[in-house]
Amino acid sequence: GTLFYFVLPAYLTFHFKVFSLKLLPLYFLINIIIIFYLFRKNSDKKYSIEYQMQVLDEKLNILNDQNIKESKNNVALQAKIIRYNSLKKIVEEINENLDLDSVAESLTSIAFSLISNNKGTCILHLVDIETQKLNIFKTKKEDNKLIIKAKEGDIFDYWVLRHNSSLLIEDIKNDFRFDLERLKLQDTRQIGSLISSPFISENRLLGILRLDNQEPNFYSQDDLRFLLTICDLAAVALENSILFQATQSLAIHDGLTSLYTKVYFLERIKEDCIRATRQKEIFSLLLLDIDFFKKYNDNFGHIAGDIVLKNLSQLITESLKEFSPIVSRFGGEEFCVILPNKDKKSAYKIGCGLREKIESEKIILRRQKTNITVSIGVATFPVDASDDESLIMKADKAMYQAKQAGRNKVIAS
Repeated sequence: GTLFYFVLPAYLTFHFKVFSLKLLPLYFLINIIIIFYLFRKNSDKKYSIEYQMQVLDEKLNILNDQNIKESKNNVALQAKIIRYNSLKKIVEEINENLDLDSVAESLTSIAFSLISNNKGTCILHLVDIETQKLNIFKTKKEDNKLIIKAKEGDIFDYWVLRHNSSLLIEDIKNDFRFDLERLKLQDTRQIGSLISSPFISENRLLGILRLDNQEPNFYSQDDLRFLLTICDLAAVALENSILFQATQSLAIHDGLTSLYTKVYFLERIKEDCIRATRQKEIFSLLLLDIDFFKKYNDNFGHIAGDIVLKNLSQLITESLKEFSPIVSRFGGEEFCVILPNKDKKSAYKIGCGLREKIESEKIILRRQKTNITVSIGVATFPVDASDDESLIMKADKAMYQAKQAGRNKVIAS
């Protein structure tokens, strides 16, 4: 079509003289100019369209990025809403009862699920009132086989304890505040990031709730803020539980010796008899009486008698701790010891060892070295008795026989 447009005027000019030869070049020039103009205009329009398309693509990419960010923010906001809506439930759970173990279980479960999504490790440390040291009280672990070696805390827990402040570590390898070589010596657990918050009530540090994970950047500032909220809400409930436990402990422990009271012992041995019968288990009872206890009070005074009782209580507890005994002051100078899963032969051997240990121990009363001896009766359930009262009577009878045989002896019923 374009070729015909240029050839036709030339044909008509040369053969039919329709156009003047002088005008023919002008015709071609004008047409070339028109074509160039149209081509240029078309190119400019094409460039303009392409530029507009690029601008639109950029705007579309920006909108897509904004949509992705908004989506992420919405997801994060929904997670926050779920977390903070659960605060009412958290408060109800931790204030439901005064049992320390139940409160600690609720706190660790809540923090581990809502913040860590049940990943990594959650540790609740309590501060020992006397030593002011941390002790692990409750844990939650993704790996149940994981062993936490630092029972009294590690360098991160000491930092929270010393500063009385919360802690966020996004990547342990990049945190200059801590000596990682020291951490390796303390604990072989791999830790990439952690958050930790203290329980503070009336400016007194009660404990620490900590979450850690092997992955770096697992925890955020929002996670720490939520953990702080949990710890702030729980501090009073935790303190009440600690005080309640201390009160309960005082109620079942003898004020002088710190051993279990007779009332608690009688309840415990009754429960042990029922459990042993149901599970077809065995346990033994040692009944101890200090020989010639009255002479210590007569010769050295009643304070000396208290010293003897305290020393003997500590000696019994330390000597038998490997057997997980239940040790009680039964009254006056008498003591009872429950030995779980021990038959009569084993209990008799343990009693003989204890008697020898007591006899060899020196006690200083009014600057004089002296020693004490005990008479011990042994009875075993269910071999010697079918109930708690009969078992105590059998052990008491065996102890009386030891007294009759000259004291400082062990007699098995």
